[in-house]
Formats: sequence, structure tokens, C-alpha cells
Amino acid sequence: MPRPERPLDPGDDPLTEFAADLRRLRESAGNPTYRELGRRAHYSAGTLSEAAGGRKLPSLAVTLAYVRACGGVPGEWEERWHAVAGGARRDGDDSPPEPESGEKPPYVGLGAFGPADASRFFGRERLVEKLVGRLSRQRFLAVLGASGSGKSSLLRAGLLPSVKDPVVLLTPGARPLQECAVKFAAALGLAPGALLDDFTAHPRNLGLAARQLADAEDTDVVVIVDQFEEVFTLCQDEEERARFVGALVTATTEPGSRTRVVLGIRTDFYTHCARHADLAEAMQDAQVLVGPMTTEELRQAISRPAVDAGYRVENALVSRLVADATGQPGVLPLLSHALLETWRRRRGTTLTLTGYEAVGGIERSVAQTSEGTFATLSARQQRLARQIFLRMTALGEGTEDTKRRISRTELDTDEEDTAVVLGELASARLVTLDDTGIEIAHEALIRGWPRLREWLTEDREGLRVHRQLTEATDAWESVEEDPGWLYRGTRLAIAREWAARQDTALSRRERRFLDASLAVEHAEQERDRRRTRRLRQLVALLAVLLVFAVAATAYAVRAENTATGQRNSALAQKVAGQALAMRATNPALAAQLALAAYRLDPGADARSSVLGTFATPYSTRVTGHTGRVNTVALRPDGQVLATASWDGTARLWDVRDPHHPVPLGVLAGHAGNVNNVAFSADGRTVATAGFDGTVRVWDVGDPARPGPGVVVEQHAGKAYAVAFSPAGPLLATGDVDGTLRLYDTTDPARPRPAGELTGHTSYVNNLAFSADGRLLASASADKTARVWDVGARSPLGVATGHTGVVHSVAFSPDGRTLATASADETARLWDLTDPAAPAQLSSLVAHKAIVRSVAFGPDGHTLATTGFDRTARLWDVADPRRPRELSSLPGHTGAVGSVVFTRDGRTLATASDDQTARLWDLPGPAIPAHTAQACHAAFGHGVLATGGYDRVVRLHEFADAGAPRTVATVGGFGDAVCGVAISPDGRTLATGSWDHTMTLRDISDPTRPGPPVVFARPHDDIDAVAFSPDGKLLATAGDGHTARLWDLADRLHPVEIARLDGHEDDVHTLAFSPDGRTLATAGWDHTARLWDVSVPRTPRSLAKLEGHTDTIFSVAFSPDGRTLATAGADRMIRLWDVSDPAAAHGSGILAGHTDIVMSVAFSGNGRVLASGSYDRTVRLWDVARREPYAVLPEEGDRVYAVQYAPDGHTLAGTVADGTVRFSETDPDRAAAKICAVAAPRITAAEWSANLPGIGYAPPCP
Repeated sequence: MPRPERPLDPGDDPLTEFAADLRRLRESAGNPTYRELGRRAHYSAGTLSEAAGGRKLPSLAVTLAYVRACGGVPGEWEERWHAVAGGARRDGDDSPPEPESGEKPPYVGLGAFGPADASRFFGRERLVEKLVGRLSRQRFLAVLGASGSGKSSLLRAGLLPSVKDPVVLLTPGARPLQECAVKFAAALGLAPGALLDDFTAHPRNLGLAARQLADAEDTDVVVIVDQFEEVFTLCQDEEERARFVGALVTATTEPGSRTRVVLGIRTDFYTHCARHADLAEAMQDAQVLVGPMTTEELRQAISRPAVDAGYRVENALVSRLVADATGQPGVLPLLSHALLETWRRRRGTTLTLTGYEAVGGIERSVAQTSEGTFATLSARQQRLARQIFLRMTALGEGTEDTKRRISRTELDTDEEDTAVVLGELASARLVTLDDTGIEIAHEALIRGWPRLREWLTEDREGLRVHRQLTEATDAWESVEEDPGWLYRGTRLAIAREWAARQDTALSRRERRFLDASLAVEHAEQERDRRRTRRLRQLVALLAVLLVFAVAATAYAVRAENTATGQRNSALAQKVAGQALAMRATNPALAAQLALAAYRLDPGADARSSVLGTFATPYSTRVTGHTGRVNTVALRPDGQVLATASWDGTARLWDVRDPHHPVPLGVLAGHAGNVNNVAFSADGRTVATAGFDGTVRVWDVGDPARPGPGVVVEQHAGKAYAVAFSPAGPLLATGDVDGTLRLYDTTDPARPRPAGELTGHTSYVNNLAFSADGRLLASASADKTARVWDVGARSPLGVATGHTGVVHSVAFSPDGRTLATASADETARLWDLTDPAAPAQLSSLVAHKAIVRSVAFGPDGHTLATTGFDRTARLWDVADPRRPRELSSLPGHTGAVGSVVFTRDGRTLATASDDQTARLWDLPGPAIPAHTAQACHAAFGHGVLATGGYDRVVRLHEFADAGAPRTVATVGGFGDAVCGVAISPDGRTLATGSWDHTMTLRDISDPTRPGPPVVFARPHDDIDAVAFSPDGKLLATAGDGHTARLWDLADRLHPVEIARLDGHEDDVHTLAFSPDGRTLATAGWDHTARLWDVSVPRTPRSLAKLEGHTDTIFSVAFSPDGRTLATAGADRMIRLWDVSDPAAAHGSGILAGHTDIVMSVAFSGNGRVLASGSYDRTVRLWDVARREPYAVLPEEGDRVYAVQYAPDGHTLAGTVADGTVRFSETDPDRAAAKICAVAAPRITAAEWSANLPGIGYAPPCP
């Protein structure tokens, strides 16, 4: 029996109240054990118990997991958590004090560690020892690592203090040989100019200078060149670059050398080094790779600086940081920055997880700090900051962008605003300043600040022009402004054109250089014009100009070829982002732009944009009206659409292909707004109501050539509503005085009055007949809806309750439910079992403005609502007392006033004040599978089975991936069903439920599942089930931290034949290899294990796969069986080479998710791995390259499972909101669908506006 929970400490402070309410929430959920809560929340029982302990505020993630596990409302608790956290920071006794004057933080932030920081540099002790050992044996050493791997800190704070010899430390900059001379001159007490001349004269002279310094110290000299890649990014003089490289190599290879050289190089510049033969030779056996820190090294780097400075780091924070940083490339500067910001938000002397979450974690802390600092600047200062950052960035040529050190003379530092900007950036530790220069604190800022990345992609060619202009200005000033160094000709023309667009980007010195160039060019042009008077000089001049033109052309061609690739990549990313932004408002154009971007540069961003095109229901815009569109109506056969508009017309459209609507006839005759339109039951007549006071009927037997309108009635006021009975030629109208009139339209040319209905006290907005034509409903400005007996021409009942105008009414297909829409911002459902006494069933409150229209789908289970909030919304009303919102359809840019379904339910039509109608594809990519979390999915033969927290399994027919249909619901479970599998022959369903049962069912006929066969009743909270590929075995999680094998020779009587022991906690997931000979299991003990089950009755353990730092929630084999993927609560996906299962080993880590990874699945060809996470994303990974392939659009809630369909490219994802979303993961198939549905085609003007500089090439023929 579990021990009772510790009583809360007495008191009424917010933290204690928070903990008490968490406990009350748990009680309201039936007081589940913390072990049970842990299973639901995917956190340990101890963590959840501590969350309600009242001694400290739990993290936000733990709080929300606790709340969800208890059935609470996460949004409310998130607000409350922030309130308590804020109050604790304001009022708590252990709130962080203001930093004292001179107080030194234990962390350096984005900047690299320097020699003075050696006392707080931890985690790299083994690597430092290795470097020192290698350096004692070798004279040349190349330290390679990715940006952000910690190379600079390793060299400056690790190696340099450990070396006893004299050290010359330098970064190359734009003039590496000059920088080297300056550093040696300072050490030797000489003039740098003389040394520079020596170094330039012969490469041997650098070694001689080192020998001179070594003789003084009677030892060797160690030359450390940090950020060696600057030799390639900043140094534009190829001769100086070659001399510098030659001097370094020669200094270490000359007989009697007293020089040892250490280079710090980014790995993406490795191939640049290979272009220098002597450098490549020196590096052959002299490389040390700086890889990611181990878990223990990360712990040391996180904790030791704080502990040594008298601070404490919460264990939970250490674990979280290790989990966030493990496997992340270039994470160390981001980690250091996040720690610095967390220290600034410490509570007393403790660095807390709450503080870490408040700064946005590793991923967002840099962006949060950068944006926060940027936001404090004035508009002019923000423009200056933009220019400063752009100047401090060197654009990569096939490599990542890098930081660039700039001198203070490059900026107008005497301006007050410039000084303010530099001060603010330095205070936030985004840049570093000294007496001579300014630079970005770390290149991680370039990667981690979205605004800076956007600046860098906007005009990369322009940035290169500016950089060349800056360098030319430097050169001009260095030769005492010799006019011969000024720009002329093509270079001047390019610079002048750029400056005309970016005038504010120029510094005063650059402007002076450009003005001087223009003045010299003008003077030379004047002189040339005078010389043209002499023929011989003219000929000579023409010859010179011809040569110049040829040279300029050749230069332009080379420049264009160099820039094209980078331009295409940057432009593709930009266009993909634009396509995403306009996907709702202009779907056809967005789809074609996404496809154009992908074909321009098929990278991950562009691929994501293409695959995301159909992530929400696609809509086709119907354009042609010149005023607001009030109403849409469909002919009963669904082939013709009618629209009514403020432009005084109604229009007819052929919508047999809803993606390519074709205009037919125009109904013109009303003198003002046409408010309403309706089709007769036979589809041959249309009625319209106008604000000119008339109701008209039109012969549309030939919709391309409609007959003239016949006036049915005319009023002094406005006619608002018309509706035809589906049971015959009866027309109902509603007018401004609230009267309903009925007309017999057997002869549409001569409609006859058939009765009046009175009772409303204000105008009638809308009318609707029941499917059998026996009832009529009306919506009125008197805030009521009324139900009428059509046959008796008498009132029946009144629906009262709305507090605003009622705009719309609709009957369900069975006539038992009425829906209403109102200006009170609600839609409501009413029980019409007794039409004389409508009873309210529920209220739908998702709209944020007036609700204008309602319509039932043909199945009666779906309701559409539209409103002034510019959206249409779909609802599941299968249980009208508990309606559930399915999806929102944004895209219209004006109020949405009308909605109607096609007869087959596959298309939804809407009308809007934005002067368009839209045709939406249904059901869209997501189906409402469950009324609570959908937690698992499994495919069979044309069938998808899903399990959920609502205690049912649902079977969905999947013959048409675009329109899956639920065919059966399997109930009888006492708790959630998150273990689901279908046998390879498609005839058997296996389930594992939290009600401690495991069952088999016959689903040979998916519409009639057979009775359950309960074959196991485990005591532990386990549910994993999996069939072997031949269907003869079933593997399940078992009691006692085991897995079990079952013989299915008789599926009515499964027999347990083996027990797999070895795990130290429950098994959560399992999978068979494609050949059925290996079983993978994994779970709560953070390990995966491989078992030989080729002889099922005597399985044996093959391998234990370690590396995850938290629970493993999913395992999956690749189709060829050579790779295993595992994923879990540590947010990591690990790949394992299992070609030889007994010698399985890790082969890669895929990092990118920001929360628990719940599921992984391989595509049919094994080239792509899909993963679903609590961070609400589904990510696709290129398995061979071990890199992101695409990111599918964010879901509305956490993703529990991903599973590929048998076709190998359609992906199903189960989501915590109860939906199952289907996604196309093959970009070629997505492209084909885009071209099939996108209309109209992109125009030349749209192309040039979005893809400037690219020739018009529509992506779809």
C-alpha cells in the first residue's frame, strides 16, 4: 500500500496554495497513485509528487504534465504558474538581489573563455591533457571543430594556461601576416613595420623571430592561431594568405625549429585548408577533433563554475540542461549564454529550472536577449544596430556565415546614437568591445537570432558590395587617399546603384570615398570628352573602352556564376517563408510559390513548405464579384454554385471540379444589394432577395443562360431571406417587418401566394426548411428563432436564449436538432424532439465575434459555423450536448457570412465580405478520431486502427487517403487504449489497455469487429503489443519489467511461450525486425535491448543499447532491418547500426525536437524517418545524411504517434486533441497535387514580385 502524501507546510502563501490546488485536482481525478500519474504524464512519480509538495515551484513542463494527467485545463494552470513564478520573483525572500558592483558572473555567456577565465573553464580536462601531450610530441597541430563546439575557449582558457612555454596568441583578421607581426613585435619589443617587411620577404623569417623569442626564454615558442578560418573569410589578398600559411608551416619544419603552431579551425573550412599543399601535408597526422561534451563533462561545465563561485545549481536544472545540450551541434555558447541569463534570474544563491525556463531555454535564450535589447533602442538606433551587425558578419561562400571583427574607424563612433547602441549591445554581451575593434560575441548569435538571419538573407549581393566598398575605403585611406585607389567604371556603377538603395548604410568615410570616386570619374569623363575632338585619340579611347567592357563582362559573368547558387538558396528560403505566410489568404499562389522555391533550391525549408501546402483544408477562391458576397447556395446535385452580392448581382458557377470553378450566368436585375439566394428542389429555379424590396425567381434550367427574373413580391423596405422547400415548389420569404410569406412556384413565371406566417417582431434574417419539408425555421433580429408547421401554416415553438440578433438557422438532416447563429457571438443547438418546445442542448463559443451562419453536413455529425472573426469553423456534433470543435478555417480577409456543404460532404462553400467565395476540400488532412487524446495508430489492409484516452479503439477505412471514414468503434475498455496492432494479414486486432487487459479481436470485416479474447491481465501499467512479420507471434510488455512472446497458432487461445528478462523498469515499446528474427524492446530504464527470437521458445539477449538519458518511448526498424531508431523523453532520436544485432552500435543522433519525442517511423523506402513530439511537431529526417529533411506544420497539440501507411509515403500522426492527421511526405507527389488543384496559375507579375531576378517559369504547366 502506498504511503500517505506528506502534509503541506502551514501557511497561505501562493506556492502553498498552488500545491494544495494541485492535490485537489488529483483528488477530483479519482486520486490516482503517483505511479499511475507518471505513466500518464511521462514523468517519474517522484517528480510529480515533488510538484505538489509545496516546497518549491515545479517547472512549467512538469506542472502542465501533472494537470493533463489529472484531466485539468492546461491553459488556466499555465497562467497561474506564471503568476506564482512572477510573485515568487517579486516577493520571495530568496529572490535574486541586484548584481553588486564588480560582481563577477560564473559564466561568460556568448563570448569565448579567455586565459583569465581558466579558473571557471571546466569539462574539457581530458581534451586539454590530450592537446598538451600531442603538442609536446609534434610541432604542428590543427584543432578542428564545428562552430560553437568550444574551440576558442579550449585554446584560450584550456591549452594556453597549461603551456609553460612563451605563447603568441592571435586571430588572423583581414591582414593575417600584419597581425602576426604586431603580436611578435609586442613580445620582442620591436617595431611591427620592420617585422612585417621581414615576414613578407621570406617565410623563414617568422621562424627566426620565434627563435629570437625562444632564445630569450631558453625554450620553444607556441603560436596559437585562433579562428584560422578568417584567413579564408576576411583576408582577400591571396598572396598575403599564401605567405602567412607558408610562414607558419616553414616555422615548424625548418631544421632547428623552436616553433610549435596550433591552429583552431572550423570543420566547414577543412576543404579550404586542402587547397594549400604545404598546409594539407602538415595537417595529415596533426589533427585533433573537438566533439560534443559527454554527459559528465556537461555536468562539470554547468555546475563547477557556479559551485566555485559560491552558488548552487538545482539538480533538475542540471538534468534539463544536459538533456537540452546533448547531441546539439554548436550548443556550448548557447548553453553558456542560457546559464548566464539564468544566473541573472537566480533565487538567492540558487540557479533554478524556473529561471532557465523564464529565459527561454538554450534554444530561445539568445533570441530572447537579442530581441529584448533590440526593442529598447529607438527607431534610428535600431537601424544603426542592423548596420553594425551586418558589418560584423562575413558572408559564407558555401559555408556558414561567420563573425567579422571590425575597427572602430569603420563606424561613425563619434555619433551619440552609435555609442548608445554599442553600449547596449556590449552590456547584453552580444558584442565585445576593446580599444581597437568590435565583434560579435559568438557566431552562435548568427545562427540563433532569427532577425539577424533575416537581415542576412534579404540582400546578400548588396552586403557583398558594401563589404568591398568598406575594404576599398580602408585601402584608399591607407595610401593617404591616393586617387588611383578610387573606384571607377563597373565597380563604381555597382557601388553607386547599391548606395542609392541603401544610403543610410554608408558611414561618413565610405560616403567620402564614394563621393571622391564619383568626382574623379566625372573629371576623367570631362577630360575624355575634350579628347574626342581628335580622331586618333578617339580610336585609342574606343580601344581602351572595348578592352574595359570585355574585362567587365568577364568579371560580371564570373561574379554571377559565383553568386547564383547562394542567391537561389537565400531566395528559396525567403519565398518558402512568404508562401507559408500567404497560405491562408491566397492558397493557390502560396502553393505555386512553395513549389517554385523547392525547384529553385530543394532544401529542407522549401521542402517543408511544399509538404505543408495541404496541412489544412485547401480552399479555392471564387472571384468575380465587385462587392461583398452575402450568400452561397448549391444546386441539390452540387454541380452549380450560386452567390449573391452587394454588387447587385447573383452569379452562377460550374463547380463540378471544385478546384477550377467556371463562371456561368449572371442574375442581374436587382437595384441594390442581393442579400440571399436559394435553389429550388429540382435545381431549375433560383430565388433571390434584395434590399431593393423585391424577391425574384429565375429560370436557371440552362445556368449559362438564365432567364429574366420574375418579381414575386415587392416591399417598401428590404427583402432579406428566401428558401425553397426540398419537398416541392414551395418558396418562403422573409422581410423587414418580420412577416414570412409562402409562394407556390409550380409555374415559376407566375408564382402564387400560399400563405403568411406572423409572430416575429423584427426583420427576418434567414429561413430554413427541414429535410422532409414539414417544418420551417426562421431567424430574426428580435433575438429569437421560430419553428413553423408548414402544412398547417401555424407556429410551433420559439427558441429563446440568444442575447443578440439571430442571423441564421439550420436543421440537422434527421430534423431532430436545430442550429442557430447569433450576434451574441455564439451558435446554439436545440432539441426539436418536440418542435413546439425547442430545448437548448449546448452553446458553441469559439468565435470571437458575431456568428453569421450555420450549416449541417450531410452526415448530421458535422456542423459548420462562420462569423465576423473571418473564420469558418467545423464542429463534431455527434453528441449535440457536448459539441467539439474540429478545426478552424482561416483565410478570408473579411467577415464570413454564409456556409453550405455539398451533398457528399467533400466540399464546403463559404461567402465573405472580402468579395470572394471559397470552396474548401473536406475532410482535410485531419479526422476527429477520438474525444480525448489519440495515442496510437496501426495500419492494416485498407484499415487504420487508432487508440485513445477515451477508452475506445476506432477503425477507419483508408481506401482513399483523402477521405478516411470511421467504420467501427470498439469499446468495452475500462481505461485508455494506447497499445494497438493489426496482424500482417489484416484479420486480427491486438490491443493493450491501461485497464490491465490485453485482447485480440477478429476484424476480418472491419465494420463488425468480433468479440474480445482477453489473453493477459498484467498487474503493471503496460500496454505495448506487436505482431511478428509472419503473424505467428505476438510480443507484449509483461509484468516484472519483462516482455512476453505468445504463440498465435490458435488466435482464440494465445499461448505464452517465452519471457524476456533484463530490463530494470517497465517495457514501454517493442518492435520486430523485418525478417522477424530480432525483437527490440525499450522503456523506462533508459535502455533498448535486442533479442534473438529466431527460436521463439528460447529467446536470447543480443545487445543492450545505452545512450538515452531518460525513458525511451519508441523503437522502429528500417525496412532493410539494418538500422534501429529509438526516441524518448530526453528529446533525442538515436540511430543504431544493427546489421549485426549482437554487435549493435550507435550510428547517429538526430536533434531538433524541443520536448519529449514520443514516436518514430521509417518511410517505405527507408530513406526518411518521421518523428512526433510533445513539442507539437512532426519532423522528417534524411536517414543517410543524418540531417533534417522537412518539418511538417505544427499541430494543435502534442503528437503521440506517427505511422506510415502501407503506401510508404502517407504519414498518420495521432494528436492529443483527439485527431489523426494525414500528411504527404513525398515532395514529388505533393508537387503533382499542387499542379492539379492550384488555380489560377501564377502570373508573370506575381512571379516577378516574389522571385525578382528569376526568369518567369511557372512551376505548373
